[in-house]
Amino acid sequence: MTNELKAFIQSNPDARELKRATAGEMYLQGYKHREIQDILGISSGFISKWTQLYQLMGVEGLQLAHQGSIGYLDSIQRQTVIAWLQSKVAWNLTELQNHIQDEYGFVFKSKQSYYDLFQAAGISWKKTQKRNPKADPALVLLKKNEITQWLEANRPAITEGSLVVFFQDECHLLWGDLCGYVWGKTDERIELPIVNERQKQTYLGLTH
Repeated sequence: MTNELKAFIQSNPDARELKRATAGEMYLQGYKHREIQDILGISSGFISKWTQLYQLMGVEGLQLAHQGSIGYLDSIQRQTVIAWLQSKVAWNLTELQNHIQDEYGFVFKSKQSYYDLFQAAGISWKKTQKRNPKADPALVLLKKNEITQWLEANRPAITEGSLVVFFQDECHLLWGDLCGYVWGKTDERIELPIVNERQKQTYLGLTH
């Protein structure tokens, strides 16, 4: 590491500049891209980009060239970000903001710009659905078929009114909402495995 780069890091620069300088410093010290990526949480392209700029321009190449004066992505950058989003299995707004800030050096003034990127990548803000991991679909189907067969066998009596069928349904009032909202693929359900719900009241209602 050169004295210039060392002095720049010790000067406590902006966090974005510090990450750029640290990535370049580690690479020049012989660290592999994968090692740097794991430690700093950055991409291989980020390491190459800022190391090359430092080698060409010195610490000036690591400094923020603007403070949000250009707040947009060109078409190629936009498609690159969308592809990055589509390659992931989990998403959050802060991560997207940091990614664009690290890769392109600016922050959108409006969060709607980030929402538009999510939408373009097929990702939406949706409520999670609870799923009981102990549920047995085969047993549920067996019971459904049993009820269907019984109803069919007693159809004449039900139709003429000599037999009345009551259906029991449950309504759960929960102290808190177990399933919040997350970013997820628009065409997929987001399920949370919940084995046993606590702190609830169950009311049974009859209909016929």
